[in-house]
Amino acid sequence: MMPGISPTAPAAASTNSSTASTSTQTPVDKNMFLQLLVAQLRNQDPLNPTDGTQFVAQLAQFQQLEQSVNSGQDLSAMRADLDQLISQASSTTKTQS
Repeated sequence: MMPGISPTAPAAASTNSSTASTSTQTPVDKNMFLQLLVAQLRNQDPLNPTDGTQFVAQLAQFQQLEQSVNSGQDLSAMRADLDQLISQASSTTKTQS
């Protein structure tokens, strides 16, 4: 830790600024990530191209993002199915009473 810097002061400031910036930012999705990757490839210097390992790392990040999005969609579908089963079970229980 650097002398003269309080660990609680920057955290409070970053919390306030992050909540303010979050409300004005557009959500990041896989299409935006892919557009940035393609733009980077199109605009790179042909005499000094992007390092291959950097490109592979970015593709791996894209794959992780896509898997996370798919997992979130799967979890949402499972939640909807469970909610439907619970509502059916509760309505069945009420009619049998």
